[in-house]
Amino acid sequence: MCLATTRDNQPWVAPVFYAVWQNSLIFLSAPHTRHSKHLDLNPLVSGSIQEDYANWKDIKGIQLEGRVERIGDRHKRAVVNCYADKFPVTGPDAPVEIARALDKVGWYQLHIAQMLFIDNSEGLGNRDEVDLNLLFEYH
Repeated sequence: MCLATTRDNQPWVAPVFYAVWQNSLIFLSAPHTRHSKHLDLNPLVSGSIQEDYANWKDIKGIQLEGRVERIGDRHKRAVVNCYADKFPVTGPDAPVEIARALDKVGWYQLHIAQMLFIDNSEGLGNRDEVDLNLLFEYH
């Protein structure tokens, strides 16, 4: 996912790997990164999820906006396990280098306020709002 943040009216975008957890998206990031520093001051974000496409008619993707909060110790174990389910390299058998890095990251939860699905096979720029209740009920 590409995550857009702002601080003092200065935008920034950063790619983050994410997983779905409790009707939200979770991701991790080092506290010293620009987007993490932005999130400390302004939790409102936007984002996009898409692949690269050679043909514009094939383009499908997601645009979203929401609010991010840092995940506290109470839920950290569940979040780490959820993330490791999607990205096994971060799990119990993580290489030493990754395990050390994971000890230093912050865990974040993105609460989605609005999500749009883009599907150019239905016409250039075709977007439909996603019913979040149905989305997370399915997942």
